[in-house]
Amino acid sequence: MSSDFPASAAAAILVERRINGIQSERLPDTCRPQNLAQALAIQAAVTAHWCEQMDDTVGGWKCLQPPEDKLIVGPIYTRTIDSVAPVSLWPKGDRARIEPELAFIFGSDLPPRAEPYTPADVDAAIARTHMALELINSRYADPASCEFPEMLADGLVNQGLFIGPEVDAENARGASSFTITMTCANGEVIERQGQHPNTHPRAPLYWLAEFLRSRGEGIVAGQAVITGSYAGVIEVPLNTNIHIDYAGLGSMQVSFNPKSAA
Repeated sequence: MSSDFPASAAAAILVERRINGIQSERLPDTCRPQNLAQALAIQAAVTAHWCEQMDDTVGGWKCLQPPEDKLIVGPIYTRTIDSVAPVSLWPKGDRARIEPELAFIFGSDLPPRAEPYTPADVDAAIARTHMALELINSRYADPASCEFPEMLADGLVNQGLFIGPEVDAENARGASSFTITMTCANGEVIERQGQHPNTHPRAPLYWLAEFLRSRGEGIVAGQAVITGSYAGVIEVPLNTNIHIDYAGLGSMQVSFNPKSAA
């Protein structure tokens, strides 16, 4: 990557959109990422800009074992993580866009070090496992028109995270599939047969620990890591109590309110 790539200019645009719930055109050609390295540079600059402007920190990560020629990784900011309903988010019309996930809460650090982290090292650092919902929103008006590096630069449509109740860690560790039922107070029922995209929900954790270590970064105690949606994006009604059941794992209550621009 060229050292003069204007990652900060791209980040300033994306952070303004993130703060104000704006969806607009693709980044200007002058600062549009053309590869994964440029995308990660913008992503890091977004974190720096966001945390400075919002007095925030990185509270977690989203990740998957990456397919060929892609990286599925992005920070989740502490101010955008909630565990009490109602949850405020930027909606799509009159719907909230969410992805059903599991969140792994780390009880100890996995700091940068010379030697690789083994799966056993990562397992030992996990304190708890929770039901979770990734909150979805893009900063682009037409994400389908964007190339993958542009999506990666913007944090892969993450706008936050809802952390639900704790579940049994061993049951969750082997939870490659389960039925997801969302029962809304307005009478709407949404059911999906959930399937983890990497089969094993902890597999992306092992990848993330090594990815961050290779970049001189790490996972910090208290951070929550989500490792892939069991059912893609689901659109649910706003201002409505929703009971969500992960068959065999647990259930939770949640509702979503729309944010409004300042």
